[in-house]
Amino acid sequence: MSMPYYVSPEQLMKDRADFARKGISRGRSVVVVQYADGVLFVSENPSQALHKVSEIYDRIAFAAVGRYNEFENLRIAGVRLADMRGYSYDRRDVTGRALANAYAQTLGSIFSSGGEKPYEVELFVAEVGDSPAADQVYRLTYDGQVADEHGYAVMGGAAETVTAHLREHYTEGADLPTALATAVAALGAVEGEAPDRVLPVADLEAAVLDRTRTQTRKFRRLRPDWIESVLPSAEVPSEVPAEVSSGGSSGGPDAAPPDAPVAPPIS
Repeated sequence: MSMPYYVSPEQLMKDRADFARKGISRGRSVVVVQYADGVLFVSENPSQALHKVSEIYDRIAFAAVGRYNEFENLRIAGVRLADMRGYSYDRRDVTGRALANAYAQTLGSIFSSGGEKPYEVELFVAEVGDSPAADQVYRLTYDGQVADEHGYAVMGGAAETVTAHLREHYTEGADLPTALATAVAALGAVEGEAPDRVLPVADLEAAVLDRTRTQTRKFRRLRPDWIESVLPSAEVPSEVPAEVSSGGSSGGPDAAPPDAPVAPPIS
């Protein structure tokens, strides 16, 4: 009779953590930025049907990265828990801290259990307050750890590169267009000497918890046309003359494009 191999608890936890981290790193990053009037969520998400950012309750939102089926189950469980608590007690009793603790217990139990694989997900739970100082942003990892974030936070994908960009360009108390432009530029940041990516508006998913809304529900999604109207346009190369970069004086369909070469003068 063959004896089973012995694996130390430390090695087992390390292997499970490596497995979860690899799955999370394959997902596209999600950025959370606090701005003057609330909390902004931005993610690179080409899908129009599968959302990474969703509403949980009146002032609470949820964002995730990793395996969609796993964090969707967690989102649904959070909505049910919030609805049940608000119905049984009072809507003010539903808080982001309570939801973050519930998620932490669930993720921690799954990670430490040997009967199933760990969840390949990381979560943000954010609650907007009546003032910027009352805003709360919690980050939950695959093993159930909870961190209280301030200013900005990133998870999934190239999180280190995106965080480094935000560390240099983030402005506390900025308005929504400025915060959105900073977050989108951070998502397109590329490590090294390569030029940063320009993310198409169609590939962006953005939503806010806006404390200035008169409705009880503070969550709203940002429309692609509004995002396109507030994002800064691409810079024009300095070697191209202004009349060429603006498409010529006529501005018609035959006008030269911004990157068209300039013809040499005729001697």
